[in-house]
Amino acid sequence: MSKQNAPEIRILRPGEEPVDHIKQIEWAEGFARLLDSRFVIPGTKIRFGLDPVFSLIPVLGDLITYAISGVLIYTMYQHGASRKVVVKMMLNSTLDAVLGAIPLVGTLFDVAYRSNDRNVRLLKEYYFEGKHQGSGKGLVAVIAITSILLVAAAIFGVYKLFEAIL
Repeated sequence: MSKQNAPEIRILRPGEEPVDHIKQIEWAEGFARLLDSRFVIPGTKIRFGLDPVFSLIPVLGDLITYAISGVLIYTMYQHGASRKVVVKMMLNSTLDAVLGAIPLVGTLFDVAYRSNDRNVRLLKEYYFEGKHQGSGKGLVAVIAITSILLVAAAIFGVYKLFEAIL
């Protein structure tokens, strides 16, 4: 049986209707499509959305799309997405914002990576396939440790730079 013909597995909480999940995902897909894959470069199969267009505005453009992604993630969390899914979505959006902030290279990354489309895929896997269940505490711990190390490395780098200049 191919994936297209496979029956959908719906993970429902007590009192929830399948229609609720479908409406949530349709809403999320619409936003993700607008940000990541709404348009096609003529003569190619390359899709892009408003995210790479906004990233052409240094810093501000990436902050705007990061905030929009944050609203999307928060809304999905409010509608029952597990913490693990939310953490993975936040990682996708943060990676997109950080690397997307690099001039020109970041815009190309935005076109290729499509964090919001990835987040909708995670959401579908959670709701319909039962994947990504749990709290995500282990993932949060790894992110926290990595963040602390990156901040420490950046501070050390700035210190060494000032030391070399002065």
